[in-house]
Amino acid sequence: MFSDKANKIFQTVIDTYHVVNTVDQDFENPYDRNSNLIEHLLYRKCWIDTVQWHYEDIIRDPQIDPVAALTLKRKIDASNQDRTDMVEYVDGYFLDLYSDATVKDNATINTESPAWAVDRMSILALKIYHMNEEATRTDASQDHLDACKKKLDILLEQRVDLSTALDQLLEDISKGDKYMKVYKQMKMYNDDELNPVLRALK
Repeated sequence: MFSDKANKIFQTVIDTYHVVNTVDQDFENPYDRNSNLIEHLLYRKCWIDTVQWHYEDIIRDPQIDPVAALTLKRKIDASNQDRTDMVEYVDGYFLDLYSDATVKDNATINTESPAWAVDRMSILALKIYHMNEEATRTDASQDHLDACKKKLDILLEQRVDLSTALDQLLEDISKGDKYMKVYKQMKMYNDDELNPVLRALK
């Protein structure tokens, strides 16, 4: 199943990141883009999400220097753009993969594309990793551990449900029971023609 592959790659990414455990570490993708395209894309996607997760932790420091915070905000903006681009690359992979599928007359479209479900799975993998850390802390109260364990159980259940739903969606697309369309995000605030503040600076 595709979801099994994705979840395993996400876990590898998160484990690898936490060996060094810094947002400034070098990135190396173990999957070749030409021979293992989807694995390459999934690995890169989750790495972006993992670094951004930690960016978001850092920027919430109430003692953060304002200049450093602005620099970090720019990094988060760039990371969000990278994240969106990777989602579109993954959807491009699926569009090509199922390009020969015969769409049935009664086929329906899903509320989200397969890659946006992949995006949710990647973030969910991060939630599970960090909630498990909280649920197993040795310096936390029992109430904290119990509360986090309950949340962890829900997150694990959610991963099963989301994985099942994604695999079903891909099967439906392959059979022509559903069809997919990709809408470019068309974000406006990064575009110096569409953002009035940036346009005024030109």
